[in-house]
Amino acid sequence: MAGEKEIKEIYENGMKILEELTSNAHEIQEQMLEEILIRNAGTEYLSRFFVHGQNHKQNFKTNVPIVTYEDIKPYIDRIANGETSSILFADPITQFIQSTGTSEGKPKLIPMTAESFEKRMVKPLLVDLVMKKCISGLDQGKSFYLFFVKPDMETPSGLMASLYTTSYFKTQIFKNGLAKFCTSPIDTILCLDNKQSMYCQLLTGLLLRDEVVRIGSSFASVLARSIKFLEDYWKELCSNIRTGYLSDWIADPACRNAMSSILTGPEPELADLIQQICEDKSWEGIIKELWPEVKCISSIVTGSMSQYIPLLEFYGGGIPLVSPNCGSSEACFGINLKPLSKPFDVSYTILPNMAYFEFLPVNNDGGGMSREFELRGASATESSESTNETATVNKPVDLANVKIGRYYEVVVTTLAGLYRYRVGDILKVTGFYNKSPQFQFVERQNVVLSIDLDKTTEVDLSNAITKAKLVLEPLGIMLTTYSSYADTSLTPGRYVLFWELKMKGSNDLPKLDAKIMEECCGIVEESFDFTYKSLRKGGVISALELRVVKHGTFDELMDFYVSKGASISQYKPPCCLKSEEAVKLLNLGMVGTFFSPKTMF
Repeated sequence: MAGEKEIKEIYENGMKILEELTSNAHEIQEQMLEEILIRNAGTEYLSRFFVHGQNHKQNFKTNVPIVTYEDIKPYIDRIANGETSSILFADPITQFIQSTGTSEGKPKLIPMTAESFEKRMVKPLLVDLVMKKCISGLDQGKSFYLFFVKPDMETPSGLMASLYTTSYFKTQIFKNGLAKFCTSPIDTILCLDNKQSMYCQLLTGLLLRDEVVRIGSSFASVLARSIKFLEDYWKELCSNIRTGYLSDWIADPACRNAMSSILTGPEPELADLIQQICEDKSWEGIIKELWPEVKCISSIVTGSMSQYIPLLEFYGGGIPLVSPNCGSSEACFGINLKPLSKPFDVSYTILPNMAYFEFLPVNNDGGGMSREFELRGASATESSESTNETATVNKPVDLANVKIGRYYEVVVTTLAGLYRYRVGDILKVTGFYNKSPQFQFVERQNVVLSIDLDKTTEVDLSNAITKAKLVLEPLGIMLTTYSSYADTSLTPGRYVLFWELKMKGSNDLPKLDAKIMEECCGIVEESFDFTYKSLRKGGVISALELRVVKHGTFDELMDFYVSKGASISQYKPPCCLKSEEAVKLLNLGMVGTFFSPKTMF
């Protein structure tokens, strides 16, 4: 595992490393594929597709099919139940990485080796290096990052299954590297009680407010939740600072011990200042007020996290939002080399040494996505259909042959047993940095609302809501977060939206004008595609319903998913709800319901 010497070397040579990686992207990709095939030639999985041992790169795309998690789950389950990892890959497995499960309802187990895990840990160091190069002053203070962990799960094999972030925060490369520049003591990050962890991290951030030059979290949803927690607990936090005594309910011994070296005595003047700031009815610009030296807010704000951009801009008071990187439980994709880009303009540059990448073309609007050909993959069947125009159009391409402006679903092959694996993320290529593609994250595949033949994607819904909320902004009303589901319990079925609203000047629930809210419903429906409108006009789909929920309801939704095994650190609010329990929870917070006009189209 990397120590201080290796970390120092990465910082000193980081930009050179990035230039070499991106300038030789194609060559690195070819070498990686060759290494993966040679190393794993004897595995049970690959042997199925190379009957005569001809596991050359040339045969890889012809013989090995493109797969989903469900296709390889039986192999992973066998390893988790105690069989040898050579079923899938040659190197010894060290752990499983768990996905969050909020997008698809059930966490996945992704095998990990020591080498593949250590390779991924270089990414945060490169991200930090790029940010310090591009944003002046980041090396002159501390980073107030809100990080959290969740308990590991032991599989029948004895191997542990953890979220990637949980495993990473326990490593020496984190403790010897980024943790030294963070305000939060490592023991407060590793505390399994999320409430105690958040309280102690916020308290530390406030105590060290003059040293903080960067604030952030893994995802925007976490930062939004943390600000809500601060709204609920600022008085108690101020009391702790004023008296120099930590609240009794912080019972975790490691947390109390860590805080004893930071909360060393009464600081009444600091407590009075924080109280004065937090007592203001409007919290617009609260981050800038509480942490005046902050240069940026660092948190992933692309994809489903983009719904939090207005809220973080409101609290940030003009502080730049930086979306630093993009990846998944299966693989790291890329990092943002222009961290000061506007949130909606962010592009990530592929790191070609993280996995072997292929790209499945999808249609130009980012919807509709994958056809049967793509599900089948480039197998022997493809050869017999190579003259078919559809097959040619949808043939997977490698990293060097993607086209600017095109949309692709990313497919990865890794050292840790994933071969031509569909991650499910849709990317749009925006350019190249040297020879490495740059992309915007578009959406998760298969995250759709559907009643009949209609397919409304995450992007379709986001675009429609973005138009509708423009009606609310002149009234001083903010949409803080949203979700949706397809209600098929009635005939005809309908789309249902859940919105959490607040006034810009306070957390008070806005007065809901029925005409305004119905107008919002109409704008959303008008923004959907021809198929939806035709089905709506024909009575196959009923009028869209908008349910407004009280302040804090979506925090309860996060708590629900955390109780089911998700982590606060990696929580991604579901754009389209699949869980009946989650729908019931949001319904409990409902304070108003509105419908589109019945005869819109």
